[in-house]
Amino acid sequence: MALLVIASCQLMVVLDITIVNIALPDIQRSLDFSTTSLAWVVNAYTLTFGGLLLLGGRAGDILGRRRVFVFGVLLFVLASLLGGLAQNAGQLLAARALQGVGGAIASPTSLALISTTFREGPERNRAFGVFAAVSAGGGAIGLLAGGVLVEWLNWRWVLFVNVPIGLLIVLATPRWIRESERHPGHFDVAGALTSTAGMVLLVYGFIRAAQEGWRDTLTLASFAGAVVLLLLFVLVEKRSRQPITPLHMFADRNRAGTYGIMLCLAAAIFGMFFFLTLFVQNVLDFSPLATGFAFLPVSAVIAIGAGLASRFLPVYGPKPFMVVGAILAAAGLGWLTLTDVDSTYAGSVLGPMLVFSLGMGMEFVSLTLMALSNVATRETGAASGLLNATQQVGGSLGLSILVTMYGTASTNEAEEQIPRFLSQATPLERIQFERTGQLPPPYSDEVLTAGVSAAFVMAAIFTVVAALIAVLAIQVRPSDLERLQGDGAGPGGAA
Repeated sequence: MALLVIASCQLMVVLDITIVNIALPDIQRSLDFSTTSLAWVVNAYTLTFGGLLLLGGRAGDILGRRRVFVFGVLLFVLASLLGGLAQNAGQLLAARALQGVGGAIASPTSLALISTTFREGPERNRAFGVFAAVSAGGGAIGLLAGGVLVEWLNWRWVLFVNVPIGLLIVLATPRWIRESERHPGHFDVAGALTSTAGMVLLVYGFIRAAQEGWRDTLTLASFAGAVVLLLLFVLVEKRSRQPITPLHMFADRNRAGTYGIMLCLAAAIFGMFFFLTLFVQNVLDFSPLATGFAFLPVSAVIAIGAGLASRFLPVYGPKPFMVVGAILAAAGLGWLTLTDVDSTYAGSVLGPMLVFSLGMGMEFVSLTLMALSNVATRETGAASGLLNATQQVGGSLGLSILVTMYGTASTNEAEEQIPRFLSQATPLERIQFERTGQLPPPYSDEVLTAGVSAAFVMAAIFTVVAALIAVLAIQVRPSDLERLQGDGAGPGGAA
């Protein structure tokens, strides 16, 4: 029951990243977003989530993980309610950012609770396997749930649905989860603010570049500000007695490599869900509900990959699953680059999506276990928060880079399609184009497909980099295999 409560919270938090994806076309029409600015509906959540995860993990260590867990879930519920009631783009983005704060408080605490609730060895391995499967498969479940809600109700319900789920988690937590030991310390607020602000400016710079070009003054200023703030963040962490990012964790070769792999893979999976959702709905003309069902196999295959990795990790160690998983993900994304306006779901989308999902299922279990290996109990919150932070920051930063690739490729394609459209357009179609600036199908399908294909090329490069890091950086020691196979010190022992 404790695992069910913890996993339900993680499912709600992770699911929210993609459940909104399925509603993006409806949100775009309802609140007048452009395609490139639409990425902020995702990034407003993931940036505050990723930027404050480390502070959330630290809060659990200092104040007690169950208490912080409940507060984070309640804040998430409130933000979801406000987002569902939003009447304009600004209100929605503010609510999404507040959701990210709630998720940042709840998510690392839930992962740390596994380390202190389950005995080290096979029992904890299975718990991590469930947690990793939920983390990875929640994205696909979110797409299905989002399809049902948008089709039968409207886009606002992809946010409202979190309210009853979150309240049930809050009611169940005191009964099934015991409070953890509190460790004295202080909050590194300066580190949290400089890292989050730096990442916001960096992501904004990439998205601005997609809209206004690389020579735009505000684009260059955003990148410059990001560099200054991130350098300041490193200086703050070096001087802090209790930094939000314990830099000594990067001294461990395996853990540093794990964070690098997660950064790359998160960029790929965020991009895959975002752009494939747009392609399936706008080019293949799937309804929101049909789109949700189209992504359902992803969840099943991720669970299979996670199950295989969880079962054989004690025998082979995590490295083979890290390498093979990244290669499979790269192969799936490389296959997706071949999509065009004549593609079909069965012939061009389903196969590569399943290959990608199998690889990601293997990766998430391996990365979770490796990131928390050899971490003292007092730092499990910080270690789990850092892993989740690299996932969310990697997803936000990666998606912004992919949006830039999309913007450049789609703009180039539009320059070719506009003359073709004008040569065949009726006077009424010309007037409508001059008023909206939007090409009608099939010309718009060509533009979107060109941009999506370019984005998948970059996503595939991210996964190749992840595979190289796994090959060159990860080293599995005999003691690591013994820890995975044996009975540890029990709950509260070193992870």
